[in-house]
Formats: sequence, C-alpha cells, structure tokens
Amino acid sequence: MAFKPLHDRVLVKRVESDEKTKGGLIIPDSAKEKPAEGIVVSCGEGARKDSGELIPMAVSEGDKVLFGKWSGTEVTIDGEELLIMKESDILGIIEASAEAKAA
Repeated sequence: MAFKPLHDRVLVKRVESDEKTKGGLIIPDSAKEKPAEGIVVSCGEGARKDSGELIPMAVSEGDKVLFGKWSGTEVTIDGEELLIMKESDILGIIEASAEAKAA
C-alpha cells in the first residue's frame, strides 16, 4: 500500500462482525451496525510537543483496536475501505486471550 498517515493519525481496517448472535440467530445486513473493531494497517510517526519533541505512538501495525462508533474518516485506498483517525480516537488495544496465543 502506498499510503502513510502523518503525525498522530492511524489507518485502520474494520474487522467484520459475526453474522450470528450468541443464540444462533442470523443477523441480516440491514440490521448490522458497522463494527467498532479494526486492525491497524499503518501509523504516522506520532504527535509533537510544543518543544518539537516527538511523542511516540501507543499503537503499531497489526494491533487489534477498539474505536468509537463515529470515529475516523472513511476512505478507499487500492479498492479497500479503510478509516483514517487520530490515535486519540482509539479507545484501546484488544489483547489476544491466552488460549488464542497458545494455539
């Protein structure tokens, strides 16, 4: 991909949610909400303090993140739908469970 976000911006690819509920009901496309989870595709170098000192990013490529429902700007790059958002719009990093790490 030939796109690199600037400053404290992050490029995120949404992770599609399950098509069934925990009870086994199938959710139609019209009732689905856009997922608020994604994988970080690319990061800028970080924000700068007034003194010019670089503040490093807390997220990195490949991190699975949770972000606000209305966060980011939707863009299409190389035919892929992605979101560009500030790092501050990211609510947290989702850690893989110990069972998933062992597998």
